[in-house]
Amino acid sequence: MQVFRYSGPEFNPYDSDREPEVDEGFWVAPTITGPVTATLSLPGSKSLTNRELVLSALATGPSILRLPLHSRDTALMIDALKSLGTSITEVEGDEPFGPDLEIVPASFSGGTSIDCGLAGTVMRFLPPLAALATGPVTFDGDEAARHRPMKTTIDSLKALGVDVSDDGRGLLPFSLYGTGEVAGGEVAIDASASSQFVSGLLLSAPRFTNGLTLRHTGEKLPSLPHIEMTIDALAARGVAVESPEPGVWTVPADDIAGRDVTIEPDLSNAAPFLIAAIVVGGTVSIKHWPATTTQVGADLIELLPLWGAKITRDGDTLTVDGGDGLVGGGSLPGVDVDLSRGGELAPALVALSALASGPSTITGIGHLRGHETDRLAALVAEINGLGGAVTELDDGLHLEPSPLHAGQWKTYGDHRMAHAAAIIGLAVPNVELDDVRVVSKTLPQFVELWDALLGRTVTVSPADTSLLGFL
Repeated sequence: MQVFRYSGPEFNPYDSDREPEVDEGFWVAPTITGPVTATLSLPGSKSLTNRELVLSALATGPSILRLPLHSRDTALMIDALKSLGTSITEVEGDEPFGPDLEIVPASFSGGTSIDCGLAGTVMRFLPPLAALATGPVTFDGDEAARHRPMKTTIDSLKALGVDVSDDGRGLLPFSLYGTGEVAGGEVAIDASASSQFVSGLLLSAPRFTNGLTLRHTGEKLPSLPHIEMTIDALAARGVAVESPEPGVWTVPADDIAGRDVTIEPDLSNAAPFLIAAIVVGGTVSIKHWPATTTQVGADLIELLPLWGAKITRDGDTLTVDGGDGLVGGGSLPGVDVDLSRGGELAPALVALSALASGPSTITGIGHLRGHETDRLAALVAEINGLGGAVTELDDGLHLEPSPLHAGQWKTYGDHRMAHAAAIIGLAVPNVELDDVRVVSKTLPQFVELWDALLGRTVTVSPADTSLLGFL
């Protein structure tokens, strides 16, 4: 049995302040020539953690978040809510994923600046909440964040009577002046670029004086499961959101209850690990997979069999069996798939398709042009740079089979681009990432977990310290 052991100073890979120990972020994606057998536990969902942080700050009483994600995106959300007056304290938890969080709401006060980093949940969820503060609040972020679509959030706040100053650009940076209340009422938006525009308004709507009736006017609405996640989170805190027709939501003015909530593991972050079984063969299992969930990562159960995977469940453990895998002499079929429900899975699945022996067309992901980077252009550039044959479509990508070779891979500040490179690197030697530190956005432990995954027989679980010296 091959076991990966960390030989440096003792550390806990679930420390939120730790970044992968790589020289200036340069990382060569490991290649493996045989099957894996691995079981992993993953940290909490970013999408759920940041929604529950916002709702906890808006609540009428204190909340406890158990097993929250500790990453750059969640740290930015915590810092922002603290700057607006919310008390957030780390408390001891039962699992070594990092501490639990106790949140005590308070009246929001302005006179602060919020660093959004590159977190869409911060830049889209917090402006409606900040409008409930008294005084000015400024929003800015990373340089790349200044190119992400924000016009829908800004225009919706203006339509609700909030004083917003953005120089007419509809982008970061911008500022608003809160008066301590938002009248609410009816507002129409085009959320075609991101479902976060809808979720951001729904989360704060119960605190609006007259609640909110929100209507989506665009032709498409991506990532519907994320909106369902928001509605479920509100329902669990006593707020009933109704949808009288598709694309319309009504939220009553109501109290948001404090809650003791356990955060599910991030199923989208499970994608590269589960896909590894298809590329190299063998089995990869994820523990604590929820029986029911609104996370789009759950769609992997239906998606991965398109590439030949077999999926089984044993209690709360989900296992992907890749058989002999691509590197074991098998081949991967081309696929035609619509990922409009879960575009965040696209980079990993496009990387898998780039290794296939047949053509693939992946659609429903045009909105990814407005994510951490233009993901469609980035995937085309980097896969083709390794010898691939990818063509950009209006709403997706088309891939023709083409042998890939070693080369450099730019991550563009995007964690999903790093995940895609790691998948390709399993079968293609010497794929060199310019900066793997971008994984800190949602999974700071990615490099350590990925290295451990590639042991021939290894269990990677926070509760098991017998195999890996770094746990």
